Amino acid sequence: MEGYMTISEVSREFQISTRMLRHYEKLGLIESVRRENYAYRTYGPEAVKRVRQIIILRKLQIPLKKIQKMMEGTREDAVSILEERLRDMDESVEAVQTMRRALTRVLELLRETEGDPAEVLDDPEAAALVQLLPVERHKLKEEKPMSISKEMIEKGSCVRILLLPPATVAAYQYIGENPEDHLEEMVRFIRESGLYEKKPDSRYFGFNHPDPEEGSKVYGYEVWVTIPEDMEVPEPLVKRHFPGGLYAAYTINFPDFFEWQFLYQWAERNEQYEPAMSDPAEKNMGGALEEHLNWVYAAHMGLQGRGIDGKLDLLLPIKPREREK
Repeated sequence: MEGYMTISEVSREFQISTRMLRHYEKLGLIESVRRENYAYRTYGPEAVKRVRQIIILRKLQIPLKKIQKMMEGTREDAVSILEERLRDMDESVEAVQTMRRALTRVLELLRETEGDPAEVLDDPEAAALVQLLPVERHKLKEEKPMSISKEMIEKGSCVRILLLPPATVAAYQYIGENPEDHLEEMVRFIRESGLYEKKPDSRYFGFNHPDPEEGSKVYGYEVWVTIPEDMEVPEPLVKRHFPGGLYAAYTINFPDFFEWQFLYQWAERNEQYEPAMSDPAEKNMGGALEEHLNWVYAAHMGLQGRGIDGKLDLLLPIKPREREK
């Protein structure tokens, strides 16, 4: 086994989740192997080297699809992708500098005025500076590899409002490192109980419980599947009642969980609804849910990756916003 590492060892070595490593493997960026007389799939030296390369490119904010093209394509493909990234950076820097000049001048005009501050925005000089900002072309981004663009924030039509009905659920919780990778009990229950045949509209939800704490790799993940009210569940699963509620729903591609930030910002800015998070002491993601679409059917059919198209719904609890009297 010299030179080979388990998925947990690679996760710790590069500070990347096992869920992301499995996603890399699903995309064909890396390969794992099953070693003789060894219980777990492992990554060889070439796969570990590839992970290191991928992480470097992700830190340079290269999207995974383009990384895949670089890995599978020619030298010219790689050069073209990196040149495009440099152009994007130059445009972003230019947009930031232009905005800084505009803000500085608007501030100067505001300090000089003695009348209505809003009239500064009608000043021809300020208006001319602002017109220099190419808003639609330059989407200013955060420093994170996958950030939230202005276009996403403004595109409220992509968020749906769902009223989830009350339901009986079978719940399973695992606490440890990378708990999302330890859901075999739920898969076994779905298959052995014939759940999908008894309830074809069964839905699957997951959430952190307890939430991760800073500096600790151990946390919990709890999963629910909706079941018939009279259905019994075997240990270690437990039967629970989900009260339902009002949620803002936003569909993502796995593993774009960074978009939780967008959904919360959407609710913060929305004129009709606002976040309705649970007590932080409950350590359950504030009552938010992740619904893996088609997951129950995929588990029932034994489909690889427990999914079909890799899409999830992020579900944020909301409530009608109180109107000022």
